[in-house]
Amino acid sequence: MARSRSSSNRWRYINPAYYLKRPKRLAFLFIAFVCISFFVWDRQTLVREHEVEVAQLNEVVLRLQNLLEESDTVKDALGGKSFSGIEGSGAKKKKGIQEDPIDVERRQKVKGAMLHAWTSYEKYAWGKDELQPQSKNGVDSFGGLGATLVDSLDTLYIMGLDEQFQRARGWVADSLNFNKSYDASVFETTIRVVGGLLSAFDLSGDKIFLEKATDIGNRLLPAWDTATGIPFNIINLAHGNPHNPGWTRGDSILADSGTEQLEFIALSQRTGDPKYQEKAENAILQFNKTFPLDGLLGIYINPHRGTPSSTITFGAMGDSFYEYLLKVWIQGNRTAAVKLYRDMWETSMTGLLSLVKKTTPSSFTYIAEKNGDSIIDKMDELACFAPGMIALGASGYGPDKSQQFLTLAEELAWTCYNFYQSTPTKLAGENYFFHAGQDMTVGTSWNILRPETVESLFYLWRLTGNKTYQDWGWDIFEAFEKNCRIESGYVGLKDVNSGVKDDMMQSFFLAETLKYLYLLFSPTSVISLDEWVFNTEAHPLRIVTRPLEGVNSEASDGQHKPKSHARKEGRFGHL
Repeated sequence: MARSRSSSNRWRYINPAYYLKRPKRLAFLFIAFVCISFFVWDRQTLVREHEVEVAQLNEVVLRLQNLLEESDTVKDALGGKSFSGIEGSGAKKKKGIQEDPIDVERRQKVKGAMLHAWTSYEKYAWGKDELQPQSKNGVDSFGGLGATLVDSLDTLYIMGLDEQFQRARGWVADSLNFNKSYDASVFETTIRVVGGLLSAFDLSGDKIFLEKATDIGNRLLPAWDTATGIPFNIINLAHGNPHNPGWTRGDSILADSGTEQLEFIALSQRTGDPKYQEKAENAILQFNKTFPLDGLLGIYINPHRGTPSSTITFGAMGDSFYEYLLKVWIQGNRTAAVKLYRDMWETSMTGLLSLVKKTTPSSFTYIAEKNGDSIIDKMDELACFAPGMIALGASGYGPDKSQQFLTLAEELAWTCYNFYQSTPTKLAGENYFFHAGQDMTVGTSWNILRPETVESLFYLWRLTGNKTYQDWGWDIFEAFEKNCRIESGYVGLKDVNSGVKDDMMQSFFLAETLKYLYLLFSPTSVISLDEWVFNTEAHPLRIVTRPLEGVNSEASDGQHKPKSHARKEGRFGHL
């Protein structure tokens, strides 16, 4: 009984009536509750503040890791070789100049985009030419040459994605086979495959890439066996039999015939065999024989007589011919041996000025097209490579003319940026038409992840140091992320107004668009423009001084080093 009563007495302390009869004890209990609550709240506040501090420290650590990774990326991209880019980076550190954290963050996000694109390709289309992300299939749109893989080699290397690069290198060594009865585009195969392999060789020094580039180069050579030396644009990789596509009525295409010089000159330099350079340069010599006073050639050329058509454009089928006139001059280190290219390019720029127009009411500058005596107020997004080309070539003029062309490049870049900003998706259509009082309207409304505008922004940022071009590039990247990224890769848009997606991840998205975006937020010493020249597929090739006697064969052992660049810091000190 006593035990029962003792238990009952203990339970009385949880009965509210007990405290209502004893106000002092109620007050004591209230005070105790408040003190305990303050103690618990204070501990939780300390924990939260600690978590915030830890998060901030983690962010600092992550940024430091990114900086270290970028330093390793530069070293990896040079294969451990001494390179002025590393020296330039060291010089910046000595001067106390540090990278902008925003650049580091943006660069890492672009690298993440590359990883997403590449991982999707590896998973769904390994060894195929291109990935169809929505179907999750690979397609052989270039005859089964692994176009996306080969196109991506240097991007992987530059970004420091070593494991991915080594897997790709293994496929090139073991599975890349050119002995295919496939009618290949000489132009596309040259810029993507020959250019991609040579760039991977120049970056890594791995001779397997040079061996493969030599193999495909030999298979393409018969295309130049014409009466004029102007090549046919199609060739069977196994059997030869060069010809032109039926829709051109037997003509060769200007861009297709004048956009192999960088790669074939480099192939001769790396192998010591002059035949590649001779074939490619013979075409330029033929063009020069009848080069017009305004330097503008029609986009269709008869390979037997060398006569051009009357349709002139810096867009599709004309664009990269003019680009290579400038870049071969740069590739040869601007010596007398390549002066012809510079002279032809300057003549063409005179002609380009005659096509420059402005819109109303906003005064957007654009490059019109021409058919005979008729001007066509149309500009392809493809022609948005021109601002970068013009800015790159401006330094070869005297001060006044140099500023004139640099200003033109900046005005054209503003127009190209507005190609993107003028649509609901903030992505550009394929071409634009210009009408008085209406500025610009989209013509062909698809977007297939093209790089040309980003390419020009990269050059203008490198040449002027103006960070506005980085901001514009970031806007374009974010538009790609928002509209084109899906779970299994990146797709283009069938319509930039509605945002309807297509089902193709073009190889140049990895080779060009993402590479130029990455370099746009990288130190200028990473793939320095003093040491490298980009082909039209954004594959960097080493600058090697061209002697007057012809091929420089010092590169044949794979250990070549570029000569000192003729241009010094000055007007374009950011180079």
